[in-house]
Amino acid sequence: MATISFEDVGKIYPGGTRALESVNMEIADGEFVVLVGPSGCGKSTLLRMIAGLEEISEGTISIGDRVVNDVAPKDRDIAMVFQNYALYPHMTVYDNMAFGLKLRKFSKDDIDSRVKDAARVLEITDYLDRKPKALSGGQRQRVAMGRAIVREPSAFLMDEPLSNLDAKLRVQMRSELGLLHARLGTTTVYVTHDQVEAMTMGDRVAVMRNGIMQQVASPAELYSDPVNLFVAGFIGSPSMNFIGGEFLTVDGKPHLRYGEQDLELLRTPEGEYTGEIVLGVRPEAFRVPEPGEEVHPNRMMRGKADLVEQLGSDAFVHFELPVKPVITPDIRELLEDEGADPSTLGDTTKMVARVDPVLAPKAGEDFEFAVDVEKVHFFEPQTGDVIKLKEIASA
Repeated sequence: MATISFEDVGKIYPGGTRALESVNMEIADGEFVVLVGPSGCGKSTLLRMIAGLEEISEGTISIGDRVVNDVAPKDRDIAMVFQNYALYPHMTVYDNMAFGLKLRKFSKDDIDSRVKDAARVLEITDYLDRKPKALSGGQRQRVAMGRAIVREPSAFLMDEPLSNLDAKLRVQMRSELGLLHARLGTTTVYVTHDQVEAMTMGDRVAVMRNGIMQQVASPAELYSDPVNLFVAGFIGSPSMNFIGGEFLTVDGKPHLRYGEQDLELLRTPEGEYTGEIVLGVRPEAFRVPEPGEEVHPNRMMRGKADLVEQLGSDAFVHFELPVKPVITPDIRELLEDEGADPSTLGDTTKMVARVDPVLAPKAGEDFEFAVDVEKVHFFEPQTGDVIKLKEIASA
């Protein structure tokens, strides 16, 4: 096992197209780090640079104590698992897993021991005599993993290895990969576009955008303390709600005014701040008040439920606010990554609340949701940067 270090790493393709800029990060020995971001953000390019499949234009990449910029891929002591399995169709599972070891002139007994040990760990011992066409997608992915495991490398590199599986099998394989990493303890770098996959698997997650690392942190920190609007909107399912409004002070207390509604806040931006602001509210920061419960009138959000999705333990209430949607460059990119056209959003802001299914309104009903104002986030509209907050003296 080994650490993987990046120092001012950049990638520029012929013609001047920049794919990565100033990547600085250290992945600890035995750590599971996920690279996540929209298509084209540079995450797979960075993984391929670790593997030696892409040249490094700037900076250095080290595996352990060795700078590997000019080291051939076969000499980097890493194993890569691809999206498409890349199994040899004419070989049995055993021979697919053993093939790389045979090329490296391992002894027959050593090969047999490694293959059978890996097959036992992955629960594919019964399939060693089968060929890939006789296996399911999940079984083929286990074989691809087994081929990497038998190498006993310093690090695993995984490029969207679950993307070809159906939704149910992906969830199962996520759990199995997590258990496998806990058992082997091998340094792992995992690339995915799926933020749910990233959050459930990574010790740390690196969010990338346009070739730049936006934030590297634990899943919990990314969710609760995003450094900018892009990270806040990319992490979370359903994603964070964004409301454009005006920050002002009313009777000495901070308020967000959006349309004809005011939301009184418990926290205020540090320093003197007035004017336009973007408020971020996670779906679970909404709550349906209990019957007879008194809630501060300026800590409520009122509207009409357009759609209610009952999911058993939760209900997702979709509604609109009578205020124009805020479209910053960050939000535009997030919408486009989801396949939405920002120009078709109209004059209302679409919202999602995650509430108690017993108390949730029905579609078409008017509602009042209490807002947990201790959990809201502020962002600067032009830069997208998070605005640091401070508690006010009185609520």
